[in-house]
Amino acid sequence: MLSLRSDDVRRILCLGAHPDDIEIGCGGTVLALIEQFRNVAVDWVVFSSTPEREREARASADAFLAAAKENTVVVKSFRDGFFPYVGGEIKEEFERLKLTCAPDLVLTHYRHDLHQDHRLISELTWNTFRNHLILEYEIPKYDGDLGAPNLFLPLDESTCRRKIDYILDAFRSQADKPWFSREVFTAVLRLRGMEANSPTAYAEGFYCRKAVLGMEAR
Repeated sequence: MLSLRSDDVRRILCLGAHPDDIEIGCGGTVLALIEQFRNVAVDWVVFSSTPEREREARASADAFLAAAKENTVVVKSFRDGFFPYVGGEIKEEFERLKLTCAPDLVLTHYRHDLHQDHRLISELTWNTFRNHLILEYEIPKYDGDLGAPNLFLPLDESTCRRKIDYILDAFRSQADKPWFSREVFTAVLRLRGMEANSPTAYAEGFYCRKAVLGMEAR
């Protein structure tokens, strides 16, 4: 079990290719960390949107980050599905982000996600933040690309319920999608909870490529 202290997590950077990615992938973790560590600041960056989707993204971020010490929400308008073809422009955004944000924890997409936009954001995360703790979150979808996470954060049932309520309430434009349902979101949380032997029965799963353990000298 990896235990984090308030001194370890003072600033979190959340990166999502599209509105609702961060919320679906790691929304429960964000809620839990903000509540556990009262002095957490959050930088929340979404790279693709339309005017309608931007309104949804900002409303959702307001709900998820309400208890954060401070938050910065940025919503870009890169074209959905075309990220690899404008990778240079998105790379420039990461370079600007690197100059303004010094996170203790970065939450980003899973590198083996089959959505091309998700993969590019993951690649640029590692390319840009090379000396940080990076956890890659997962998103269930039609492609069937869920893997085997190697790091889990147990979540209590009330946090899971709030996560799902916020998502369903904010992203009304996605309501007709077959994967966009309370049942799907709950199923993933329950599955990862079982795999983690979570005492609460629920968890979010992450992929941690590299972690450095700090040990105090005696």
